[in-house]
Amino acid sequence: MKWKMAENSLFAVLLRSPWWVSFLVAAAVFGAMRYFLPAMYAVAGALPFAVIGFVAGWKQFRAPSAKKIAASLDALRQTSWEAFARALETGCRREGYQVKRIEGAADFALERAARMTLVAAKRWKASRTGVEPLKELVELGQKRGAGECWYLCAGEMTEHARRFARDKAVKVIEGAELARLASQN
Repeated sequence: MKWKMAENSLFAVLLRSPWWVSFLVAAAVFGAMRYFLPAMYAVAGALPFAVIGFVAGWKQFRAPSAKKIAASLDALRQTSWEAFARALETGCRREGYQVKRIEGAADFALERAARMTLVAAKRWKASRTGVEPLKELVELGQKRGAGECWYLCAGEMTEHARRFARDKAVKVIEGAELARLASQN
């Protein structure tokens, strides 16, 4: 069973924040606890925040630079649909999904642990994405009983489209995540 942290929990927020924020929180917790408790207990109370700081630092150290992400996205924009689709299939299989190409509002049906995910990827090169392709994807997802819908985007999305995706729980894959998923490594 894979354990998942709540998206807005304190530790999840700290993992997404710069590494030093966790160490700052650890120092504050230590200081506050030390005022009332012996040092040993204060260290124990601050330890989880320090561990989160190390994990966040490790992730941030290993993350590709903005320059490398931009270069990867530029390279993706230059590829043909067929090459991009093959790269996505490979990336999704690497993530543990069974991949099947489909026609319509979605281009792929992914399956893992008896859960279906529909992926719309053909418009990845669009310079600006509106809400219509997202509506079509959500409608198809409801018809097929998909547990999740992903929309891949290398360009911009309108604010209305982003709001719609957020409201309908469509995962928008862009930037570093798109570059990682479609990479051949």
